[in-house]
Amino acid sequence: MSSPMTRIVVVGNGPAGHRLVERLRAHQHTGPITVLGREEHAAYNRVLLSAVLDRTLSPDTITLPTVDAHVRLRVTATGIDRTGRVVHTDTGEELPYDVLVLATGSRPKMPEVPGLRAGHLQPLRTLADCARIDDVAGPIAVLGGGILGVEAARALLARGHDVALVHPNPHLMDRQLDDTGGRLLAERLGKLGVELHLGREAIAYRPGRLVLDSGEVVPANLVVACIGVTAETGLAVRAGLPVRRGIVVDDQLRTSDPRIHAIGDCAEHNGDTPGLIAAAWEQADTLAALLTDGDARYHGTPTVTRLKARGIDLASIGSVEGLGSAEAEVVTLSDPARGRYAKLALRAERITGAVLFGFPEAIASVSQLHDRDLPVPADRLALLLGTPAATPSAPVELPDDAVICRCNNVTKKSLTAAWHGGARSVPELARTTRATTGCGGCVDDVGRLCDALANRIEHQKEGAA
Repeated sequence: MSSPMTRIVVVGNGPAGHRLVERLRAHQHTGPITVLGREEHAAYNRVLLSAVLDRTLSPDTITLPTVDAHVRLRVTATGIDRTGRVVHTDTGEELPYDVLVLATGSRPKMPEVPGLRAGHLQPLRTLADCARIDDVAGPIAVLGGGILGVEAARALLARGHDVALVHPNPHLMDRQLDDTGGRLLAERLGKLGVELHLGREAIAYRPGRLVLDSGEVVPANLVVACIGVTAETGLAVRAGLPVRRGIVVDDQLRTSDPRIHAIGDCAEHNGDTPGLIAAAWEQADTLAALLTDGDARYHGTPTVTRLKARGIDLASIGSVEGLGSAEAEVVTLSDPARGRYAKLALRAERITGAVLFGFPEAIASVSQLHDRDLPVPADRLALLLGTPAATPSAPVELPDDAVICRCNNVTKKSLTAAWHGGARSVPELARTTRATTGCGGCVDDVGRLCDALANRIEHQKEGAA
C-alpha cells in the first residue's frame, strides 16, 4: 500500500502501463508517477493495429487518452539499482522510485529463414511496423496463422495486396479453434482471396519469392512475421529478478523484490503468460487497487478471444482442450452451408469453453454469460441463434463493471455516465468513450443500452406526470 506521495515509476507505455496510471488516479493516488516509453508515439491500443493496417482506423483513433503522469517518450530503461531504488535510462538519467512497475511487454519472434533479412522481413507489433508495411507494394506473405496472422492477412487483403498465409499446422488458430472451426475459418479466408498454405513452412527467401518446404514458390515482396512473441524480460534479468517465460510474480503481482511489480505481457503468474490485453487490464486494475488499498489479489483472467478481421465473426472462450473434455456437456451446432459453427462446453450449466463462428448475436450473449458466470438457458439452440428470450439480461440490467466494448475496455458504467452526460447515440458514445471503434462487435449492445436508457427516462417522465 502506498502513501499519498509514493513515487511510482512505470517502465513501459503500452496498454498495461497506461491502464495502471488511469486506475491509480481513480483510486486517489496523488503522488508522482513517471512512465518510460521506448516508442515515439503516445500510448495506443496495440490490439487494433490490424485495423490501422487496413485503414479502417487511423493511428490517432487508437491513441489512448492522456493520463496524469510524467510520460517520457523515446526513453529506455537500461538498468535497476535495487539497493538505491533507482532506474537508469539510455539518456543517462537516474530516476528514484518507491514502487517500480515493469510493464515492458513482449517482442515479436522472428523466423530464421535463409535469405530473409531486414527490408524483406517485417513484424507487426507497433505503429512504426504498420507504417513500414504501408510503404510496400505488390504481393505479401504472412508467416503464422494465429490470431495476429489471420488479422494481418485479412487487413492486407483489404488493402489490395495479393496475400499468402503460411502456417505450419493443419488448421488456423490451432490454440483457439478445434478442427471444424479452423477449417471453416480457412474456407472463409480462401473465399475472400487469401492464398493458404497450411501444414507448410518457409525454408528460403529470394528477392520477391518465398520458398516452402513443399517446393512451392510464393510471390512475396515482403514477409510479415506473426509467429508469436517473447516476454521482454531483459531488464528484470539484469536486475537479478526471477524469470522463466516471463517475470515471475505472485498474486500481488510482486517480483521477488517487494518494491518491484510486473504486469502485462512481460509477467508470468502461476506459470502462465496470457499475452492478452484483457489480462493486462485486469492486472493493472488489481495492482492499482493493491497499491492504494492493500487488499487486492490477482487470480488469473479467463481467456476470451475475438478475431478482429473485417467480415468474420469469430470468438473463442477457454482452451481447445476443454472443448473435448469427457467431463463437460458439449453442445454443437454445425451449419456449413451458411458457414456457421458453434461448440459450447458446459459444466454445472456454466460455459467453460466455446467456439463461435458466424453467430454474432451468440458471441455477445455467450461472452456475457461466461464473464458473469451465469447458467446458460435450457434452450441451448435459442441461445446460439440469438433468440431474445434466451439471451442474458439487456445491457441496461448488467452490473456496472460489465465490459461492453472489449477492444477498448469500456464498461457499462462508463457508457451510462457518457449517456447521461449528453452522448445519446452510438456515434456520440463512440466519440466520448471509444466504444465500438475497435472490431465493431459491440455496436448492437451499445445501441440496445442507448434505447434502454432512453426508455427508462421516458417511463420516469410518464410516472411523474
